[in-house]
Amino acid sequence: MADKIKISVNLNEFAHLEGKDEELNQKLSEFITLLEQSNLDSENIKSLQLRVNGAIEHKLTSKSLINEIKEVSLSDLDKLDQLNKLEFLLSNNHLDSKQTNKINLTEKFLKFIKIIIGFLFVTLGYAMIIMPAPPYFEMFTIFHFTTDDGVTLMDLISLIIIAAGIFIIIKSISNIKKYE
Repeated sequence: MADKIKISVNLNEFAHLEGKDEELNQKLSEFITLLEQSNLDSENIKSLQLRVNGAIEHKLTSKSLINEIKEVSLSDLDKLDQLNKLEFLLSNNHLDSKQTNKINLTEKFLKFIKIIIGFLFVTLGYAMIIMPAPPYFEMFTIFHFTTDDGVTLMDLISLIIIAAGIFIIIKSISNIKKYE
């Protein structure tokens, strides 16, 4: 019984969606007739054209649609509810593959930057270990190999920086593999 009610609700939503398109077409035809009857100069027509084109471009290139689709697909809803929400989003909005390619390129660029930062951390850590530091900067020795040499606190800080760089690199690479 509950399934029949849910199906009837879904059918009502689809009927409402079809009515929305008809309303939009009717308003558009009214707008066109108003433009034909008006005495607008070319400057006003150009400004109206820019406004309409801006609204259409915003609708076509909306990044929020892709984010909404991601949120719905990652939510803890029942699979049937997720499917219904995804169907509703896709039927109400225009989605183009060019939009997803732009977002993928920006995500890949950001991950590439993270990898570069990770390599810079690793390089900085190794440079801090290899380069000689002044005695007042070496702080104190934690473990002595000889009387003049050992592992200092500065070496441990360098190892922590190297570990952080390796973590950033691995995290960035594992995210690339997971989403591709």
